[in-house]
Amino acid sequence: MSTTPHRRFTRRRLLRIFGSLTVTGLAVAYLVWKIDLGQTAHILANAKLGYFFASLAIMILSVWPMAWRWQRLLAARGVHEKLGWLTRAYFVGYMVGQVLPTSVGGDASRIFETSRRNPGRGGLAAGTVLLERALGGAATLVLAAIGFVLAIGQYDLGAYLWIEGLFVVLTVVLAFAMFSRTVRRPLAWTVPYLRRLRLEKPLRSVYEAIHSYRDHAWLLVGVFVLTIGVQAFRVLAIWLAGKAVGVDLPPRPYYVMGPMLFLVILIPFTINGLAVRESFFVSFLGGLGVSADAAFATGFLFFLVTLLLSLPGAAIMAWESVRGVARPSLPHG
Repeated sequence: MSTTPHRRFTRRRLLRIFGSLTVTGLAVAYLVWKIDLGQTAHILANAKLGYFFASLAIMILSVWPMAWRWQRLLAARGVHEKLGWLTRAYFVGYMVGQVLPTSVGGDASRIFETSRRNPGRGGLAAGTVLLERALGGAATLVLAAIGFVLAIGQYDLGAYLWIEGLFVVLTVVLAFAMFSRTVRRPLAWTVPYLRRLRLEKPLRSVYEAIHSYRDHAWLLVGVFVLTIGVQAFRVLAIWLAGKAVGVDLPPRPYYVMGPMLFLVILIPFTINGLAVRESFFVSFLGGLGVSADAAFATGFLFFLVTLLLSLPGAAIMAWESVRGVARPSLPHG
């Protein structure tokens, strides 16, 4: 007897929930094994607030150039939105990302709201947001490569080199698949299978939207350079979080760690990267001689920074609710 679409959907959803809980449990167990809660609490209680608020300021200021990048990508395809609204959408996306898996929730929010404002352009909305995400991933890899060069002879980071090398290969393959005309014919072989899964139309729409940017090569180069600059600026926010709890490391190793962290939190292992992010801090900084307690405190402070980054989005949503501004609900899935 064949299962109904509803049952298959429910089964997939249960598997995702089980997988997320499993990863969260393993990460929490690792943290409990590594850290002393009393010592960690003492470190956090004595954190230097000046460094903490400087870290928060960097994250807030970096939103505007990212919104401008998104505006340029949309404008190239005939969708003209004001920078103020796009900035608002970014902050609201950060808020949504606090309750849905990592950055995926924020991306879904931006795609959905942009699609509602521009009927019939849903594929373009999704394409620009996903293209932004791909550019961000590629930029982090460039920073990681620079960081590794800077770290040669200074830090033992061999294990992470293989992980980032894998991301480099996957990024190159993805870029080739998205922009090469040669790949279009092999990709056509997947159409019958995607139709059976009812994914062919939405995926084709997104693919065509991204593929069309091959005719805007200089725009892509420009926004990619901007993205590298923004990501480099944001790495300093992690460094400042470490300085706040007494981690005495220069910015150099963070230019290896930061890109890896940005890539880790892109993957929806848990809601908002809970425990996975802190485990990464403990593992990476522990390899550089930082105590597990101070490393966890660094990760926790950076989590607080990202949490506070979502507060403008919460205020916007509350204000719009009071004023009676209708906001679409995200589709359940």
